[in-house]
Amino acid sequence: DLTCHPSVRLLKHVVRCYLRLADHHRAREALKTCLPQSLQDNTFGPHLHNDPTVQKWLSQLLTIVGPTVADVGNGMTGQVDLPSTNGLLGGVVLDKP
Repeated sequence: DLTCHPSVRLLKHVVRCYLRLADHHRAREALKTCLPQSLQDNTFGPHLHNDPTVQKWLSQLLTIVGPTVADVGNGMTGQVDLPSTNGLLGGVVLDKP
């Protein structure tokens, strides 16, 4: 589990993949409902202090995705409890841009 034993190298690839997905409109909308909570709540912050690139990418991702559906429903702008999605987009099919 990445939250218990974080690998900065793996986390770098995961964040970059989500950031690339966020470039696509439909994927960005899907990420608003299924972006893993651990990426939103600074779970990995202590492990990223030596990697400003991943910090920047994660910040960009959270800015691009904006408030999640749960944020809006709860009137929150910060951390929310989302159901676990194991990092998957739950069957979202992307069209070619």
